[in-house]
Amino acid sequence: MAPGTPQSGVGRVIAGRYLLLHRLGTGGMGHVWLAHDQQLACEVALKEIVFRDPAEAGRQRAARVARARAEARNAAGLRGHPHVVTVHDVLEHEGLPWIVMEYVAGALDLRDLVTQRGPAAPAECARIGLAVLDALTAGHERGVMHRDVKPANILLAPDRSGSPYARVLLTDYGISVQPDSAEPRWTMTSMLVGTAGYLAPERAQGGPPTAAADLFSLGCTLYYAVEGCGPFDRDTDLAALTAVVLEEPRPPERAGALEPILAALLTKDPVHRATAEETQAALSAIVMPQSPQRTHGDPGSQPQWAHAETEASAVPAPVPGPGFGPPMSPQSPVPPMSPTSGPTYGPPPGSRRRKRSNVLQSVIAGLLGVGLSLGGVWYAVGRQAGEGGSAQPYGGTIGLAERLKDGDCVIADWPERRFEGTPRLKLEDCLKGSPDGQVMAVVEAGSVEEARTEGPARCEGRTEETRRKLADVRGYAVLPTEAGFEAAGRRTVCLLLGANGGVYGPLGDHRETGLTFIDTANMQKQDCLDVRSDRDARLASCDEPHDQRVLGFTRLGPDTTLEDAKRESVEACAADVPPIQYGYHPSRYESAAWAGESGWKTGTHFVVCTVKRQDGGTMERDEP
Repeated sequence: MAPGTPQSGVGRVIAGRYLLLHRLGTGGMGHVWLAHDQQLACEVALKEIVFRDPAEAGRQRAARVARARAEARNAAGLRGHPHVVTVHDVLEHEGLPWIVMEYVAGALDLRDLVTQRGPAAPAECARIGLAVLDALTAGHERGVMHRDVKPANILLAPDRSGSPYARVLLTDYGISVQPDSAEPRWTMTSMLVGTAGYLAPERAQGGPPTAAADLFSLGCTLYYAVEGCGPFDRDTDLAALTAVVLEEPRPPERAGALEPILAALLTKDPVHRATAEETQAALSAIVMPQSPQRTHGDPGSQPQWAHAETEASAVPAPVPGPGFGPPMSPQSPVPPMSPTSGPTYGPPPGSRRRKRSNVLQSVIAGLLGVGLSLGGVWYAVGRQAGEGGSAQPYGGTIGLAERLKDGDCVIADWPERRFEGTPRLKLEDCLKGSPDGQVMAVVEAGSVEEARTEGPARCEGRTEETRRKLADVRGYAVLPTEAGFEAAGRRTVCLLLGANGGVYGPLGDHRETGLTFIDTANMQKQDCLDVRSDRDARLASCDEPHDQRVLGFTRLGPDTTLEDAKRESVEACAADVPPIQYGYHPSRYESAAWAGESGWKTGTHFVVCTVKRQDGGTMERDEP
């Protein structure tokens, strides 16, 4: 078909503004065009929905339109991220949506690049992997799973200096999904959404989309980049899916230093698969083998990753997890929290706050240090009956006479420093007391040995979602002793404890609507708040009108006083956790912040970053 004919689309003007120049590519939903924005006199990329026959249009029109809108919403929430293709707008033309995106000049996707130039070196693959991991982590922090990470969805383009393939961009959020939202899961008849050979085994068997599944797909993608073929490539899609579920990946031949992390990412069981922070650390060691670890400018302390000094039957199992939770003195009154609001500008010159440079550096630093979103450390604790006798399910040092139950809150009395040695635990009222942590799950075991070897990893999986949403907690797996195994109900107990102090209230799903926050330690991402005063914030239902929503956390500098925080925290949040990255347009929304007194008593200096309407009105369930 000759260019310029009406059927080709070249020369059409979409929505009275975008002149189609030529087709850039074709995907599962339709075509991507290079277009000229006649209003701004610049080039953009437009994604067009295509129906190949009238019957398909009749059956799938509504689903495809909704899918395009979902893609635009999810990708727009990551607007400004250096490793995500920017979505500028979604518009309707002749009854169908078109997505207006950043045009990445000179870009080549990873699949085509490997086809043309051959497999990449391990260090180059690690660099690409770090960038894609950065983009995925930003989406996961917003609850958005990509679901189709593969070489064709990774673009490499020149940077401003002209260095080829220096920019790394993740694209095609068209089948991404927020698991806890009401948005549909995009499936097609008799087919899973995703790409055969790159789907995680749990997804191939019908499991829900998770961050761990995206990481499996990242492992497959990096394998392809370094080996020149996928780890489960087969002649047919069905054979590839079968291999993903039942077969081990082909042994790599070129991976070199990349081989251990590939094996960890391609682990069948998501509980034992490499986490984001482990992946980041391994890839960073390949890219920058001599570089020292850096700490994160986001909230939470920078704890030493010390192993628990447990007794004979204990099995220490440190696994990096989330980070944030300042303590208060037991004698201190309820600490004031300071919400403030102001313009969404960056920090002023000379600010003492540690500045975040770019998202990739934040991920590299944060995941190596505390890991704001994935922080925490798992410790397995146990003891033979010893001085406590067989009636004590966890031994005499821990000292509890009864088993812990899901939802129990505890005080943890450490022998010396926090998370060193074995703590003595006692029950605490979640609402009236000042608990150090809470039981978030219990996992059954067939034997004491199974509890010791499998319990910590299972606890990590069961609490991952809550840990991602809190700013400063660590996991602590309490193991039954051999003598107390039956008394413990044959279960391992999964605690979440404040990394640097108490949590001062229930956590996660154990909180009820109307809960009054006495401190910021148990505020979590995506919480909706009713604000009664500058000292009174309460947990609200996000399905009902509410005043603010928690987006994330940041940390102020070590010299910042609490009074300084009241003045600087909004500006810090606007710079580090800008609402526009979450889909809130700056013409209608602005940053707000909450600072708890306990954060300054322990030196963690974290603040909770929220968003609110500029006009002071309430927010609804469908905002932004």
